[in-house]
Amino acid sequence: MKLLVYGAGVCGSLFAARMHEAGHDVSLLARGERLTALRRHGVRLAEENDPAARRVPVPVVEHPDGGYDLITVFVRTHQVDAVLDSLAGVQGDVLFLLNWAAGPETLGAVIGHERVLLGFPTSGGTMDGDVIRYRKTNFITRRVAIPIGEPDGRTTPRLVRLVETFRTAGFNAKAEPRMDAWLRTHAAFEVPLGQAVHAAGGPVALADDPAAVRGMLRLMRQNLAAMKTPPVPRAFAALRTLPQGLLVAVLRRFLKSPTAVNSGLSATSPAVAAELDRLAEQLRAPAGAR
Repeated sequence: MKLLVYGAGVCGSLFAARMHEAGHDVSLLARGERLTALRRHGVRLAEENDPAARRVPVPVVEHPDGGYDLITVFVRTHQVDAVLDSLAGVQGDVLFLLNWAAGPETLGAVIGHERVLLGFPTSGGTMDGDVIRYRKTNFITRRVAIPIGEPDGRTTPRLVRLVETFRTAGFNAKAEPRMDAWLRTHAAFEVPLGQAVHAAGGPVALADDPAAVRGMLRLMRQNLAAMKTPPVPRAFAALRTLPQGLLVAVLRRFLKSPTAVNSGLSATSPAVAAELDRLAEQLRAPAGAR
């Protein structure tokens, strides 16, 4: 497979390195200092607490070139518009592996509706200089499958091929027939959570403020109630039906857990805030505007 990975952050770099090691013709698109570092050292990977990093010599490019069998996009929500413009004239199916609550129509309107696939990355890590530090449990054992789907929910030959290709490269991927609803459900939960954590100064500080947790839960319920389809996965429906007191207790326990403390929830960068703001705008937009 000839593959372009658009976005050289944690998820894009991990994905490009794994696909390169699986024997695919991969190019990783990067710019600025990240491009310079990748050209000098390749993708450098290390487990969370391992001082040694290994080098994966993934070819890097600054601009898309020609056509590809697949273009995978790993960027933040507020960066998608610029990506769409740069891919409008580049051939190849485009799999958007990112936060997105505006529906596939807004993507297809720029690059062609027939090219769009939706998904979400489930493995991650942190940037330590130019080294990607990943959690072995996420990257190697892959407990949570990467959902991938067609915008209209069909199980097409290209979707079957993609899932199988990802699996043979070591990724736990699955076809998700309701990918658009999956992404909107995720945003309905993530936006109040991320914004509340940012306002409190971290997940533990938020957990210590029951009133703030109740306010966060209220916004989650409002977002889920505004959806035109049932939440995906269905377990998120519990946020609307279970007693508030029980849910607040569960959320506070989660916010104090290592999973929350060591996750991207603690990040306070302007890019994180900008992504949450854009997702919030998408959730508020009427269906016809998405």
